Amino acid sequence: MALLLGVDTGGTYTDAVVLDEASDVVLGKAKALTSRPDLALGVGAAIDAAIKAAGVAPDTVAMVSLSTTLATNALVEGQGGRVALIFIGFAEGELDRAGLRDALAGDPVIVLPGGHNHAGGEAAALDLDALAQALDGLEDGVTGFAVAAHFATRNPAHEMAARDLIRARTGLPVTCSHELSSALGGPKRALTAVLNARLIGMIDGLIGACEAHLAAIGVAARLMVVRGDGALIPADLARERPIETILSGPAASIAGAGWLTGEADALVSDIGGTTTDVCLLKEGKPAIDPQGARVGAYRTMVEAVAMRTTGLGGDSEVHVVEGLQGGLRLGPRRLMPVSLLARDHPSLVHDALDRALAQDAPATDGGQFVLPLWQGAIPAGLDKREAAVAARLADGPMRLGHAVTSRVEAPALSRLVTRGLAMTVGVTPSDASHVLGLVDAWDRAAAEKALTLFARRRTGAGDRLAPDAATLARRIVDQVTMQTVDCLLQAAFAEDGRDFDRAPDVLASHPLTLAGLDQHRGIVETTLKLGLPVIGLGASAASYYGDVGVRLGTRMIVPKHADVANAIGAVVGQVRMQAEGSVTSPGPGRFVAHLADGPQDFQESETALAALEAALGAEASEKAGNAGVLAPRLHAERDIKQAEIEGQPMFISATVRVTASGRPRIATG
Repeated sequence: MALLLGVDTGGTYTDAVVLDEASDVVLGKAKALTSRPDLALGVGAAIDAAIKAAGVAPDTVAMVSLSTTLATNALVEGQGGRVALIFIGFAEGELDRAGLRDALAGDPVIVLPGGHNHAGGEAAALDLDALAQALDGLEDGVTGFAVAAHFATRNPAHEMAARDLIRARTGLPVTCSHELSSALGGPKRALTAVLNARLIGMIDGLIGACEAHLAAIGVAARLMVVRGDGALIPADLARERPIETILSGPAASIAGAGWLTGEADALVSDIGGTTTDVCLLKEGKPAIDPQGARVGAYRTMVEAVAMRTTGLGGDSEVHVVEGLQGGLRLGPRRLMPVSLLARDHPSLVHDALDRALAQDAPATDGGQFVLPLWQGAIPAGLDKREAAVAARLADGPMRLGHAVTSRVEAPALSRLVTRGLAMTVGVTPSDASHVLGLVDAWDRAAAEKALTLFARRRTGAGDRLAPDAATLARRIVDQVTMQTVDCLLQAAFAEDGRDFDRAPDVLASHPLTLAGLDQHRGIVETTLKLGLPVIGLGASAASYYGDVGVRLGTRMIVPKHADVANAIGAVVGQVRMQAEGSVTSPGPGRFVAHLADGPQDFQESETALAALEAALGAEASEKAGNAGVLAPRLHAERDIKQAEIEGQPMFISATVRVTASGRPRIATG
């Protein structure tokens, strides 16, 4: 039998499963806390426990596949490395398009003349001397570069020249926009390249941790990684293009949902520690987002499943809504649950909470803590206030009020959190679930103390937020239900196919929608429910999703192994490699095929299309072969744009895409 090992690393847990490919039976599964900054600890613990539970030898594993939500979570939370953008042939004002300036968040930009025109001809010369001088003037702390040139998808020469110079001069990783997408739209390509460069260090660390542990225990099988569209790619490609792993975890969960339930049509909702991901499963397959993956505020050019990702998870921060009633709101930021910190640092947490509870007034820091995530010396490149906060954290976690001693230091801590150097610890839905007895994984007593302290906060009317920890815990869990229902309704309205003349988020919160969910019976009677079942996935799905199904009036399916669905989905997918290019016609009788090594002229459109299709087929086949597919299936698509002139069709342009697919080769000894 061929044994498959699936691994999924999320914001809170790393899951692993061992699957018998012949019988489609889960032989063993395990969960371990995702360890930061050393991901190897959590990855290794989950893999070892799953292999032990399966009762198999490590050297009998024939394939390993990894999915992850780390890239998705990083974009939602605004984390990642510091990058520099090389912007070639664009005006500086173009930075305000596609959310590019917001995504840069103050990171440096080098604007240079250069780029090409729509036909692939050079629009202006690239000044490499100016680039070299600008590189030498960059401040320390840049971890990678993104390069985007005007019309690079028609001719990538300037991006490639800049890439070669940057690598030679800095030794740092470089992402070229044409490597990630062949579509037009320079600022959006630049955005995608920036996000990719920001994620390289994080995904490289995860893959390295996984590969190192597999080698140490004697697993010789090749490591694959799940792409955002659910396809499998080799680990070395994922290292170069980590942006393609955004929505990797959710894409794996869709595959896992179909495998676990056999349902062909359903809404799949996967709740993790940081996000909730919702996707429509139709005729057994997830829809692909034609506009590119959207995560948080960013719309990328990465092809991925049509997923709605919301910053709602089991570890979401609990906020008190301003107003007389003192409502609650969850997310989008992830905190470490107090009950989890107390498991590892009981004296610190219980002593601090006991002292705070002994006082009548609520703690000024809300009973929160800060956990440093670096190892060894204090990280370099910090400003004065960041360094002061980091110095206090050097000996380990502490109360927030001790880590940040003045209001002006709060932004400094936020920057440390954004850079992944520290994590805030506070009340989360996971703590509320411990108080209510829905789960019993960490320190329930610490959760009760933290929620008791949180409940002492005052509403706008001057009343306490809640009379006790249990009441507050029930309100937090109910808020999870409400926000999950909202996520599912938005996805349902978006995929329904009817033009409601309103945005999905507006429809989901519309008074008539809410009245329908309430089954309002008055002069007007309203009823609203989902027409499809919901498949609930994630470690906490069993705790939260029963009430979600009741609220939406639909069948809620939480399958066996829902807690490791992503890890299962990671090993049941196929390799699917694509190559895409275009043919343009800059003048009568001239057709330009934009090939990988530069544009090539032809006298007939069909000849140009055939040449491009052959080149793309060879490229896609080579990629699939490198990923372990012995005999890939090829599928070509042509999107030809024509205009009618005096009753005759005139060729304008064409996009050609060739896909090579197949199952990766499984080692059998």
